[in-house]
Amino acid sequence: MKLFDLRELLKQYAIKPNRRRGQNFLIDKNILHKIVDAAELKKTDNVLEIGPGPGILTFELAPRAAKVLAIEADKRLFALLGDRLTAGGVSTVQLVNADALRIEPAELNPEFSAGNYKIVANLPYGITGRFLKKYLDPLIAPKEMTLMVQREVAERITAKPGEMSLLAVAVQFYAEPKICFPVSRTCFSPSPNVDSAVIRLTNIGHRFSNVNQTAFWPIVKSGFAAKRKQLKNNLRTFGVEKVAKALAAFWLKENARAEELSVEDWVKLTEEIRN
Repeated sequence: MKLFDLRELLKQYAIKPNRRRGQNFLIDKNILHKIVDAAELKKTDNVLEIGPGPGILTFELAPRAAKVLAIEADKRLFALLGDRLTAGGVSTVQLVNADALRIEPAELNPEFSAGNYKIVANLPYGITGRFLKKYLDPLIAPKEMTLMVQREVAERITAKPGEMSLLAVAVQFYAEPKICFPVSRTCFSPSPNVDSAVIRLTNIGHRFSNVNQTAFWPIVKSGFAAKRKQLKNNLRTFGVEKVAKALAAFWLKENARAEELSVEDWVKLTEEIRN
């Protein structure tokens, strides 16, 4: 969709994009095609799209998937996209006016049960953290995700030891993330104040399925509780001697900090502290 066409369409429905809701619409066709290619869709795939807006991505997904479940929270954009889908004779898209953070896909369509669908979405920036927390839950998680997010967030999610964060551990525990390509702010209307990146999350739910999460997450969260403190200090509530012994068992420095550990290190550390 051209910028002029988008503006005219929004004007017809008296819609003014709300920046606070992350309503920055992708207008670059090349980026649009790269997103769909990155998702590696098959005609048998069910695809969940969060925040379709005027349907710029939706119309690219529809002919490439068996079914697209598009969830739009904004009633005006829901009406606009509904009219566009009807006018275009698109029958493979199920459009729902709802908050994707308050509902589960399988409640809307039983074909979208855990592990039986993919997510492809240009996420509203403000919901990225809450979205990942909800949709990486094994009880509803998809097979894969291809997402547009803030570039800074993409870099945090895919960080390596030395620059790890609680967000990086949380995502990498449940999936294997990678950055597919960067996206300039000029590819959107209206332009956001930051650049973006498309990331892909694969192998969801299979990386550490045997880990005792009841023990794992309290240790990880405590480790990141005070960023500048050493691990031995952040984890002292689990026993000073026990923590020191656990760090030494894996050749971790006594002054090691949380950002230096990989997810695998946290798993091993948890096992050692529990023993």
